[in-house]
Amino acid sequence: METKFRCNCPFTSALDVLGDKWMLVIVKQMLVEGMSTFKDFIESDEAIATNILSTKLKQLEALGIVLKTKLPDNKKSNIYLLTEKGLALTPVIGELGAWSDNHLREHHSSIVNEGGIELLRKDKTEFGNLLIEKYRDKLATT
Repeated sequence: METKFRCNCPFTSALDVLGDKWMLVIVKQMLVEGMSTFKDFIESDEAIATNILSTKLKQLEALGIVLKTKLPDNKKSNIYLLTEKGLALTPVIGELGAWSDNHLREHHSSIVNEGGIELLRKDKTEFGNLLIEKYRDKLATT
């Protein structure tokens, strides 16, 4: 699966990969919410259609952001795991969350205001480090 890039600009190239409606949502679901199976993604609040999810997971895999593998105890089920390249998106996810927290509440008053949002407000770097640590701990037990 080849990615088409519009130009040589690094910002535009990143948006060519990550700027659609679903790519960062899927990465966020994996990193923040611990999702790893097709079923996890389908049953999420974001309600991604199966055909779109399938396409996006294949694109993320082709780009080396996600690795598709089998569950150790169930060789029939696929799981999707973030690679180091995928985990490198953690600061981007944190910045988007912080921007949303600061600038979208007046338009979307039901944005969550608990959990890790306090740490995100206080220290984005620590928030990101904690997400990565939790993700790696989860991988170690998978």
